[in-house]
Amino acid sequence: MIDFQPLEIGHKAMIEAVVRPSERRNCDFSFMNIFSWRFLYATETAFHEGWLLFRFKVDGHLAYQLPLGGSDYRPIVEALLADAERLGHPLLMLGVCEQELPAVKAVLPDHYFAIAQRDYADYLYRREALATLSGKRLQAKRNFANRFERLYPDHEILPLGPEHFAECLQLDTEWGKSKADTGPEAAYADERRSLEEVFSHWGELDAHGIVLRVGGRVVAFTYGTPINYDTFDVCMEKADTSYEGVYAAVNRAFARTIPAGYCYVNREEDLGLEGLRRAKLSYCPERLLQKYAIVANRRQAESNQTCLNCRGAKEEDEVNRRQAESNQTCLICRGAKEEDEVNHPLGV
Repeated sequence: MIDFQPLEIGHKAMIEAVVRPSERRNCDFSFMNIFSWRFLYATETAFHEGWLLFRFKVDGHLAYQLPLGGSDYRPIVEALLADAERLGHPLLMLGVCEQELPAVKAVLPDHYFAIAQRDYADYLYRREALATLSGKRLQAKRNFANRFERLYPDHEILPLGPEHFAECLQLDTEWGKSKADTGPEAAYADERRSLEEVFSHWGELDAHGIVLRVGGRVVAFTYGTPINYDTFDVCMEKADTSYEGVYAAVNRAFARTIPAGYCYVNREEDLGLEGLRRAKLSYCPERLLQKYAIVANRRQAESNQTCLNCRGAKEEDEVNRRQAESNQTCLICRGAKEEDEVNHPLGV
């Protein structure tokens, strides 16, 4: 049996020892990201027979990340299948990148499918491109950043530290009020909690960030952390949009502080939000890191139904209930269908 344990800050060194040398560039393996959102997903981790594993809850279902660390997927995937069966769930594996699908295909039963999840694709940019905003494609962004610097000649760019936390939290509060009509209140509350988790463990997380100040006031802040040896993850970015060009300015300024050894900057997903998608595409990503969910087909899933959307959320299922209420189209419920053009039968 796999010995999963609730994710804690003490797991950081062991997890990063596996992830940092790897080729995994998706934000799902950024320790800061995983740790600061663990409250929402009840995230657990394990080191099993040379593999790093994550187990969590999403949309009312048990889910796993694709294992990392070993070479032969078959024994560890069989162990995950057994773990899910023991807990009464069909296997659901999330955050599987396209280049990893063939290895998964070779070891999973034929009734499992890969579902492309465009809303969760990561945006990867060249660090140098974000730091310079050079070239015609980024001319508009360069103009915005330069305009900010002209309009606010007293602006300062400072390393983000504990002395700025209170102002950053106040900025986040004001930002949330300005977005009150554009999204569910729970989503902003969850993001605020993630922010507070990072600030509470800033030194332990080896966090790196900056603040942008105008007239001695924080008007933007951002922070992140490395994912692997060549990719840096931007986990949070907030700004007061009453300052013209502020987002382009803080984005460029932060990219300039990221060590040159990191070729790529991962600015994470757009979550299907139209405005966020436009903004991320406007910076001309080097590529989209497409991710897939690995799921049993509907008939197979229905033979082992554990979805809170189907059976009704129970009060004691606090973590699952909130997620189920916010998303009524979970992967297990709708299943993967052969006629769905975005789904790839792994067994074919």
